[in-house]
Amino acid sequence: MGVLIEIFVGLHIIGIASLLGGFLTQMKAMGKGTARFVPAMLHGALTMLVTGVVLVGLNEAGGHHVNSIKIGVKLALLIVILGLVYVKRDDETVDKRLFGLVGVLTMVNIFIAVLWT
Repeated sequence: MGVLIEIFVGLHIIGIASLLGGFLTQMKAMGKGTARFVPAMLHGALTMLVTGVVLVGLNEAGGHHVNSIKIGVKLALLIVILGLVYVKRDDETVDKRLFGLVGVLTMVNIFIAVLWT
């Protein structure tokens, strides 16, 4: 069970890297007002959602304690991120405040994962 959990943790990190990497590659365009949500951001958010749900299930099945409040907050943030990216994925440009919000929420989600124990 431990190896399976570690595999899904790795996939979860790949998802967040895709979401954050897609955001960071558009930073210069955001300054010009031409930023857009790239497919990597949508795929990363979806990967995070699926692997996060699997990780919670695997940890619960393995008898490990899961902080439900922390997971709930992270899930709520991810649903907002995923909703924004999904709805605006076909737009040629996205308002820089909206685009920046996705970046900030992504980083908040990372810090919650790392700092909330």
